[in-house]
Amino acid sequence: MAKRDYYEVLGVSRDASPEEIKKSFRKLARQYHPDVNKEDKNAAEKFKEVNEAYEVLSNAEKREAYDRFGHAATDGQFSGGFGGFSDGDFGGFGDIFDMFFSGGGRRRNGPEPGADLRVDMELTFEESAFGLEKDIKIPRTEECSTCGGNGAAPGTAKKNCDVCHGTGQIQYAQNTPFGRMVQSRTCDRCRGTGVIIEKPCPTCRGSGTVRRSRTLKVKIPAGVDTGSRLRLSGEGEKGLRGGPPGDLFVYIHVKPHATFKRDGNNVLVDADISFVQAALGDEITVPTLDGDAKLKVPEGIQSGTVLRMKSKGIFDVRGYGRGDQHVRIKVVTPTKLTGKQRDLLQEFARIEGQKPHSGEKGFFGKVRDAFSG
Repeated sequence: MAKRDYYEVLGVSRDASPEEIKKSFRKLARQYHPDVNKEDKNAAEKFKEVNEAYEVLSNAEKREAYDRFGHAATDGQFSGGFGGFSDGDFGGFGDIFDMFFSGGGRRRNGPEPGADLRVDMELTFEESAFGLEKDIKIPRTEECSTCGGNGAAPGTAKKNCDVCHGTGQIQYAQNTPFGRMVQSRTCDRCRGTGVIIEKPCPTCRGSGTVRRSRTLKVKIPAGVDTGSRLRLSGEGEKGLRGGPPGDLFVYIHVKPHATFKRDGNNVLVDADISFVQAALGDEITVPTLDGDAKLKVPEGIQSGTVLRMKSKGIFDVRGYGRGDQHVRIKVVTPTKLTGKQRDLLQEFARIEGQKPHSGEKGFFGKVRDAFSG
């Protein structure tokens, strides 16, 4: 079967730049790699074809020969031919190998940031409204104070691994149907660290870190609510190999209150009054976050009416002032009446032009039914 034109295989023009050729190769190699495209039975052959085309077109000398002599150059049919795959330069296969297997044998030994930590904190309604400072106790990984994070016993030092020469990786070559691949694996001698500790620190046993429980003072701002999250930068786990520490996140949970309910930065509360107070008006005492306060109830108020107490709510967590307290009025009808109270209500009914009844469903019974729903 005749070979396809290498430019056609890679889907580029004959005057394509090296960058365009490499970009197309990476895309096609990822598409047809046998480990990625397992459902396509022809993926291995397509991958081989793509790699062979890139082997030629990515090399300036080989590309020039291919442009002049075509596939005859690759088949060794002229004196300047280069005879298929080379043992030395395998094009950009190392790059594509890195793309697919970067999480395998190739490990970085540079600094790594520490892990973040999470703490859940429960607050009362008042604590969330006004804010406070609280101590929290967290276990975390910290630098060993005995060796200063070095891992070696005091007075001793680390040395470069004599197997990987400090790289933490061992490279080995392997011939495959697709050519010769150079792969890496973690050094067994130093376990990828690149160094050997002949005399480990007695406290941390060579790890450079220890587990400790720390008490931190956390400032909770006024206005936090359930679901709020505070971030304490640098208070998480210690980083590896000189990397920065992680962060500590404090998640807030606010306990429900028996009297108050929250609506944004506003506080909701119910206040019971008699139907006499509702009819004549009154000044009542209601609870607030700041303590008891006076509230004027206008005459003729209806059950369910909401009165506003300005700036008696919750402080905005961003510092934009304070919410209000909303008081919902509930008119309560008495369940028992004295004889005098009944007479007065019946007189009131007559004045209103209503004919009171002497039974249970008299005027007062109707009033009670109206307020009780």
